[in-house]
Amino acid sequence: MNEAAGDVVIREGIGNMDFMRITEMLSKAFWSEGIGEAEVVNGAKNSALVVGTFLNGVQIGYARVISDKTRFAYILDVYVDEAYRNSGSGKKMMEYILEHKELKPVYQWYLVTSRAHGLYRKYGFAPAESPENILVMKRPKLMYCKGGI
Repeated sequence: MNEAAGDVVIREGIGNMDFMRITEMLSKAFWSEGIGEAEVVNGAKNSALVVGTFLNGVQIGYARVISDKTRFAYILDVYVDEAYRNSGSGKKMMEYILEHKELKPVYQWYLVTSRAHGLYRKYGFAPAESPENILVMKRPKLMYCKGGI
């Protein structure tokens, strides 16, 4: 890939991600504080799409999508390194995800956020019409290791 110095570029796919760097970033996020690399990798492997933003070869952003690639897609783990926020990196990832050829048929998109409503509204996201219909179940977290669970 030919990248000009200083250009933020998008890469997709497990083989193009720097999981040590992603883990470093996600472990600082309030929703995944202290997450380990094995859990990050396992989540990525089981996702429909993983994307990252890179600047001068260093990963500065990450996002992934869980989807049946037909009716449903859930965007999660959207994270941009604090030093690169407001650089357009997050917008680039969102545009890339929402225009991805394998996800074009999807007509129900979901995400959960407590801090970036303004960003996501620009892409058509809105509060759920019936949030009382959305149910959540939490179980104890299993410990991940290099060999799996």
